[in-house]
Amino acid sequence: MAERPTTVRYRILIWLTLAAALSYLCRNAVGVAESSIRADLGLSLSESGWFMGAFFWSYAILQIPSGWFSQHYGTRFSLTLFATAWSLATLGLGLAPGLLMLVVAQVLMGVAQAGIFPASCNSIGHWMPISQRSFACGVLSAGMQLGAVAAGALTGVLLSPLGWRWVFVAFSIPGILWAIAFYIRFRDRPEQVDWLNHAELKLIRNEAPSDSAAPPKPSTPPAKWNWVHAIDLWFLCGQQICRSGGYMFFASWFPTFLQSTRGISVEASGYLQGIVLTGYLLGSVIGGGLMDWIWRRTGNLWLSRCGVGAASLTACGLLVLGAWFVESASVAIGLLALCSFCAAFAGPSTFATTIEIGGDRVPEVFGLVNMMGNLATAVCPVLIGLLFEKLANWNLILALFSVLYLLGAVFWLLVNPRRGVRLSERTTFEEVVPSQAGI
Repeated sequence: MAERPTTVRYRILIWLTLAAALSYLCRNAVGVAESSIRADLGLSLSESGWFMGAFFWSYAILQIPSGWFSQHYGTRFSLTLFATAWSLATLGLGLAPGLLMLVVAQVLMGVAQAGIFPASCNSIGHWMPISQRSFACGVLSAGMQLGAVAAGALTGVLLSPLGWRWVFVAFSIPGILWAIAFYIRFRDRPEQVDWLNHAELKLIRNEAPSDSAAPPKPSTPPAKWNWVHAIDLWFLCGQQICRSGGYMFFASWFPTFLQSTRGISVEASGYLQGIVLTGYLLGSVIGGGLMDWIWRRTGNLWLSRCGVGAASLTACGLLVLGAWFVESASVAIGLLALCSFCAAFAGPSTFATTIEIGGDRVPEVFGLVNMMGNLATAVCPVLIGLLFEKLANWNLILALFSVLYLLGAVFWLLVNPRRGVRLSERTTFEEVVPSQAGI
């Protein structure tokens, strides 16, 4: 009788998903508590905006360096350090006497959390077989949304009895406890785990079908970056920019849009935004499962990764366009909620494709992709505000987002994950991307 594989890979995935959830719990709690912090410390709206925005800039800019760090030192050490640092930053928010300390804490939070997903993406590549990799990426993406939802719910409930300072003190504790347990139990590669049997190791290492659709096995890597591979990476960055920009419409201006165009109350618009963002959580898991199903049925890597990504963003573009034309508020909201659900499918596609094309430099490659997306996240709300001031027409802004999603779908069609980026151990990432200033 064949040996039954152990399930250590799923425990590894749980550790990574918990890290994603805890990180989003700490970062998203700031937005919920902002008005209380501003009133207590006597901040102006602009000062409050500065301290909240400080996170996103350090988070985006440090993606590549933190990816290099996690590649060099391993996920076990890196995530332990990152979780400890973001927990201390959360504690710093609770202890902050004024604006300067708030900004410093938010910058530290961004620095600490920049490496979470490059490191996690790399570990999924090591631990999950290719037929389960997309589902794992979907679960990891769902962990982010779960943390965001928990931040909104818990912060709102705890603010009144505890006050904002004690809320952040409380939120700093789980990350410390997670870091201690993670360092004790986690291992970077399956070969380092004694409690993993040979059947699971074989499943992780040898499950890819032996046909032409399977990703190529690593060979002697080139000493320099191949321009063909670089084009794949930039197309992947392009879809990330489009997808992240679309997400920020729902995460920032969506309630205002509902209030202005559909006559929805402030309270109801916040509730509807929560429903829409929940669609991202469900879409991430279902999308990842769908990608793995397509891979197992067809063995076609492009179809299961890029095909799903392109189809999801095409559907988003059409749904947003449909919301422009319909007059019924409920139908328009339904179309936009379905849009957020479809957009989430491209999240696991991005993670999985980064693993495929990243070769032996997955953290740095993912860091570049995520950096581009987060820069779009930081810029998008500002651009929407400026556009609305000039156009005074939300429908035209919807049309622009429809075009943005469709452009992202085109980028997906141009990516070829089968080529695979293979970088030499002797080649530094600085040779690939000479300076972040030029990105």
